[in-house]
Amino acid sequence: MLATPTNREKTFDERFLLVTKTDLKGIITYANRGFLEIVGLSEEQLVGAPHNIIRHPDMPKVIFKLLWSYIQEKKEIHAYVKNLCSDGSYYWVMANVTPSYLRGKVVGYHSARRKPTKEALDVIIPLYKKLLAAEKRGGIAESEKLMQQLLDEKGVEYDEFILSF
Repeated sequence: MLATPTNREKTFDERFLLVTKTDLKGIITYANRGFLEIVGLSEEQLVGAPHNIIRHPDMPKVIFKLLWSYIQEKKEIHAYVKNLCSDGSYYWVMANVTPSYLRGKVVGYHSARRKPTKEALDVIIPLYKKLLAAEKRGGIAESEKLMQQLLDEKGVEYDEFILSF
């Protein structure tokens, strides 16, 4: 973890993309200037570090389980993510994560993130709080069960739900 989380939110211009690339194990191999600036680390500090260095404790583990499941099946995924900055502040993103290929073989992952809409966060923040509470009660399995119940109620798959905002 970078720092003790605070309640201070950072935002970024909706026209910007925050980009990272990782190897197959989630080690950062590239970060664009916007990403470095919002996280508050230099390229030297971030490249070579595990991507979960910026994981905020408010993020349900089930979201990352879904993310890894998708990309390891060579599918792209979209997810709302709350990340931690080096000073303890946080920022929200709508991330698109895809496998990166070289000569037909997956060699890493690419993530491009945009600023999420207020309408999306109005749904995602309370959902993530419920998923976290479920994880505290019964681990990731309990959180997965809750997520699946929501998707079943709405009659949609995960991606369809996430892209509906």
